[in-house]
Amino acid sequence: MSFRTRRVIISTPFYMVFEFFLLKYTFLLLGGCDDVYVMILALLIGMLRLVPMFFEARKSTVPGRFLTTVDGVWMWVSLMLLIDILIIYILGMFITLSFEIKVALLAIVPILGVYNYYKAHKLVVNEKTLKLENLTHDINIVHLSDVHFGSVRHKEIIRQIADRLKELEDTCEIAIISGDLADGSSIVEKDDFLAFKEVGMPIVFTPGNHDFYIGIENVFEACRNAGIIILDNDSIEFEGLNIFGLTFSFEDRSHPKIDESLIKEGFVNIINYHVPYYWDEFSKIGFDIQLSGHTHGGQFYPAVNFAEILFGYNMGLFKDSLGRYLHVTTGVGSMDTPMRWGTDSELVILKLRKN
Repeated sequence: MSFRTRRVIISTPFYMVFEFFLLKYTFLLLGGCDDVYVMILALLIGMLRLVPMFFEARKSTVPGRFLTTVDGVWMWVSLMLLIDILIIYILGMFITLSFEIKVALLAIVPILGVYNYYKAHKLVVNEKTLKLENLTHDINIVHLSDVHFGSVRHKEIIRQIADRLKELEDTCEIAIISGDLADGSSIVEKDDFLAFKEVGMPIVFTPGNHDFYIGIENVFEACRNAGIIILDNDSIEFEGLNIFGLTFSFEDRSHPKIDESLIKEGFVNIINYHVPYYWDEFSKIGFDIQLSGHTHGGQFYPAVNFAEILFGYNMGLFKDSLGRYLHVTTGVGSMDTPMRWGTDSELVILKLRKN
């Protein structure tokens, strides 16, 4: 049983209790509802979260993906409703709110939901420039992460990314994926990533934690079939770049020794590591650039603000006193809920230039 499956099973009873009280107080604002009906709704929401998960782990289907998406959207709606209800009750302590005003305040959630769903599915291309001393020639890297191929975003997200990468072939030399290509919410079949085979530039991938949840060998097989270069605690040299891929997993895996022996003179040394951790150490060792993801930038408000506190390097490009860089992308896909607000679903062109 994967980490993700255990997490969902353990959290679902608490989730159903939360949903019961959330629905109860929502209905109270609108006139009330019998607790028995509210309990039935909470149980159905819990089943919506659990049942598709077991089927999707064996065979991904259109109904399974649809139900998982509905669950993901409702999770976001639940959080927004909670915030909305708290605001309504706090306002009610000071002023009298009419029924119409309460309805109008509750209607903000679905309106925001349409925007959040659109934002999560709109893939944008951002650009950032990195000035480096030891660069022999200009080179452009497409950095992406957290595709989260799975039940919520399936083959359509692979096709979307592949089409964008094909558009960038003339201006970019290589694409680097910093983990979580797969989500772990559905099985990965060997032909699921084949759209990447159409891309003319090399694509490098280093695993993140989600890639292990449904079986890392399944992910690797799909990558190999698509011609993706896998850097699983390994490195390659490419046009003056020394790219080392450090795998990140919650599994019990041995890791190589990370020291100066991984640094190559005369190259721009890049470490591809899913999480934005240990940048200070990697920089001191001699890595010029660290490429990371994992945070999703918080994905949507108010989680964006909490992510900034939790991760520190939440999203964007950072430069230290040694002139070395950390780039944390907000990712392409989304985890569990297909909603974004305040962050981009992005590919980032990193323009490496001589300082």
